[in-house]
Amino acid sequence: MFHKVLIANRGEIALRVLRACKELDIATVAVHSTADAEAMHVKLADESVCIGPPAARDSYLNVPQLLAACEITGADAVHPGYGFLSENARFAEILESHGITFIGPKAEHIRVMGDKIEAKRTAKRLGIPTVPGSEGGVDNDEDARKIAKEIGFPVIIKAAAGGGGRGMKVARTADELDVALQTAKTEAKAAFGDDAVYIEKYLGHPRHIEIQILGDGQGNAIHLGERDCSLQRRHQKVWEEGPSPIITEEQRARIGGVCAKAMADLGYIGAGTIEFLYEDGEFYFIEMNTRIQVEHPVTEMITGIDLVNEQIKIASGQKLSVTQDDIVIQGHAIECRVNAENPKTFRPSPGKLNLFHVPGGLGVRVDSHAYQGYTIPPHYDSLVGKLIVHGRNRPECLARLKRALDEFVVDGIETTLPLFRDLVRNPEIAAGRYDIHWLEKFLADEAAEAKAKG
Repeated sequence: MFHKVLIANRGEIALRVLRACKELDIATVAVHSTADAEAMHVKLADESVCIGPPAARDSYLNVPQLLAACEITGADAVHPGYGFLSENARFAEILESHGITFIGPKAEHIRVMGDKIEAKRTAKRLGIPTVPGSEGGVDNDEDARKIAKEIGFPVIIKAAAGGGGRGMKVARTADELDVALQTAKTEAKAAFGDDAVYIEKYLGHPRHIEIQILGDGQGNAIHLGERDCSLQRRHQKVWEEGPSPIITEEQRARIGGVCAKAMADLGYIGAGTIEFLYEDGEFYFIEMNTRIQVEHPVTEMITGIDLVNEQIKIASGQKLSVTQDDIVIQGHAIECRVNAENPKTFRPSPGKLNLFHVPGGLGVRVDSHAYQGYTIPPHYDSLVGKLIVHGRNRPECLARLKRALDEFVVDGIETTLPLFRDLVRNPEIAAGRYDIHWLEKFLADEAAEAKAKG
């Protein structure tokens, strides 16, 4: 096992990793920007190192500074969390060249899955179902028209090098295709420094379903069921739950088995998430995230498996501590991402937390780095914390979530808590009737109603 782990991240995920290390009796090193000097993980770590000014490029993305912090403290492993350098293959290679373990997959797997075109090719080779579309990148209007004609309109054009909705355009007719292609390429170049794009069939009303996997690189891989992440705004997840209200046990076993076998064949190491669009009983691969996910607590609540603990043990060379037969889905869990944002306009709302009271009770978990008196800085993402609730079934989970949301008090900044209080009381959400477009329509209808009222 590792002697000392440096946590190359901030916020709630840094605190989450720190807790796992403590339970494994591993010393911890917190790194932080000057803006995060008072962060909770910095206060609780065995050692801390300031790695630069607030801007992420000068601190959390500053590889030389992170290497220096490892050298100063004697850290023999680095956990990257999510975001920042967590899916940076070059960072993993640099750590390895310095004799430091990257707690994550092999650099080659990060690189393959980070390129959406290569990821799709690899998924298809491994037997994972994919969305009909181009085999590789699309460079010109003529090729785009030919592919679109073959798979049928509407089509979606996506950036090969990124996600989050950037470099993504829908063309519903041939007349829209040329403009959509050029716009997507321009956005992709601006956002990711790479204008490579590809084309896929656009699904009208799909769900976003993701399968959590663990592999040890020693021939063993398992799946831990699915999470339904269909409630999204601008392709950003807002509410995640597991198991999905619409996936049957038979479907779960089938697609989960496909994913687990694929990862075993690939020799994948650590935690990963294979993401699908799901429509009319079929799963279509869209991407793989080669890291721990923001919504991993949903899976932990319904399986009882500590995913970060498993990540660390696997990276140290241990085999998986559980088999597929050990994984039993129990009850239902929902996660709400509480952001420092206006719940109507979603404008960021950084500032000091004058009051911060989190809910408690049976089946309630809050993953947050925040505390009363803490100041949410304006330099990073706006996540204040995650409320995760578990119940014996979905109705009980929703009832518990409603109660927990009403107990959650934040004063001093605006948060998205009012949005979740609306969602948990919505009859369509209660019935599980939603897709990836539902939330944006709901928000648009609310805005239109508010405008009509003056």
